[in-house]
Amino acid sequence: MELDVKQKVNKRSKLEDDHQQATGMETLPREIVLDILLRLPITSLVQFKFVCRAWRALAQDPLLANLHNTTSTSKAEENPCLILHCDFPIRNQLCFIDFSDNQDKYPDQEVVFGFGFHPVSKEYKVIKIVYYRKSCSNSSFQRTRRVIYPRSDVQVYTVGSPAWRSKGKLAYQFVRRPSEALVKGRLHWVTRPRRYSPVRGIVSFDIADEQFREVPKPDCGGLNRCNYHLAVLSGCLSVAVYGNYGKLEIWVMKDYNVKESWAKELNIGAYIPKGLKQSLDRPLKIWKNSLNGRVVRVVCILEKGEILLEYKSRVLVSYDPKRRTFNEFVFKGTPNWFQTIVHQGSFNWIDTPHDL
Repeated sequence: MELDVKQKVNKRSKLEDDHQQATGMETLPREIVLDILLRLPITSLVQFKFVCRAWRALAQDPLLANLHNTTSTSKAEENPCLILHCDFPIRNQLCFIDFSDNQDKYPDQEVVFGFGFHPVSKEYKVIKIVYYRKSCSNSSFQRTRRVIYPRSDVQVYTVGSPAWRSKGKLAYQFVRRPSEALVKGRLHWVTRPRRYSPVRGIVSFDIADEQFREVPKPDCGGLNRCNYHLAVLSGCLSVAVYGNYGKLEIWVMKDYNVKESWAKELNIGAYIPKGLKQSLDRPLKIWKNSLNGRVVRVVCILEKGEILLEYKSRVLVSYDPKRRTFNEFVFKGTPNWFQTIVHQGSFNWIDTPHDL
């Protein structure tokens, strides 16, 4: 009997506390409440939603989501969040795409993916570019001489829609990698050289109007198949070029789509992390196409200006451009092989999972 009374008292106290908290927030003007909530990190806003019904209603204010997305886009590179993607199931992610089994599932196709969010249209979209292979053989030697792609199909899926949409053929042939850079609501790839277009270039896909456009590239020499990759640094489209003797050049486009704004920001010297000295068997099925010969990949800029680098999908290293020093990161429980992904928190609620 005494226990029941205590439980009722505790329950009543909790309800009163919730009511007082809700009443306190509700008495403030809407603009002040929004200003307070915009100062919170995304993780705190998610927790804020589950305090009580009144706070949940505040957290689901459409104006708050729009304002938060606008401010968070400019701050994304200042406080990046990182995900180590490895060979085990991960829950609560928005989109999963299996890049490892495309060769097995689609022996006559080559598939390139992209995924991103547009800050104006407020839409998440997945783009899938399918190239249909055709082998050309030399009749004298009965050997495969080369592989050509006479036909392609661009497919787009908007998260929340019932099905994929076909956009028809694509005039460009992209290097077989997922899009490595999302800038200004546009996904970016580097093209392969073709018969009538032997020079590689950079092409964007606008998530809003779903159009492909060429983007001027930096004057850093040829973009070879194995010596470069795209990145996003301080919100700008960037190209990292892996040169001779292990050196790394980083070019940044300061003003988007303006060729003259490309500038070489950094020259990073050769470095071999201690963590690479141990010989490990590489999981071929998952990572056979992740590096394409590259030793180091630029991930992002950290809060104090260091450049985060990933070496051979095994070691994370920060580079201080002022001191020109390297510092290896050691995390407890880090898998032997991983791929680092820069994650930007979003305040858009997606309540229904969709099968892609």
